[in-house]
Amino acid sequence: MNLITVTIEKPEELNFILGQSHFIKTVEDVHEALVCSVPGIKFGLAFCEASGACLVRWTGTDEALIDLARRNALALSAGHSFILFLGEGFYPINVIPALNRVPEIVRLFCATANPTQVILAETEQGRGILGVIDGFRSQGIEGEADIAWRKGFLRKIGYKLG
Repeated sequence: MNLITVTIEKPEELNFILGQSHFIKTVEDVHEALVCSVPGIKFGLAFCEASGACLVRWTGTDEALIDLARRNALALSAGHSFILFLGEGFYPINVIPALNRVPEIVRLFCATANPTQVILAETEQGRGILGVIDGFRSQGIEGEADIAWRKGFLRKIGYKLG
C-alpha cells in the first residue's frame, strides 16, 4: 500500500465539497438536489465510478466549474468519491442539508474554500480517501478581540442577527 497526497487545484475563493457515495445515480441525484434547493446555483460535479467502466462521471450548470471538477476527480481517482465545486456567491452551508438527503451519499470529507490536500491510500485494487488536510495548523487560542471579530464578521455577512 502506498500513501499519496493530492492537492485540490482551484481558485482561492471557490468553495468545494468532497464526499463519498455508493452508486452511479449520485450524479443525477446531486444535480437535482442542488438545483431544487438553491435556484440559479452554479456548480460543477464529478464522481469517480468504482466499477464497470470506472469513468469520471460529471454534471453541472457552469462549464468552467465542471471542467475543474473533472480534472480534480481524475487526479484523485478514488472509488466512489465525488467533488463538487460551487460558483462564487454559493456556499456549502446552503447545500449541505440537501446533500445529506441524497440517499447514496455516505460521507462528506470536507466543505471548504481553504487550500486542501487529500490523503489517499493506493493498493493494487485502487484508491481510497483516508482523510483531508483542510487549511492550516492552529496558531493559538482566540482572545476577547478575536471573539469580537468573529461575532462581528458573522453578523456582517448575514449569518447571525443583531
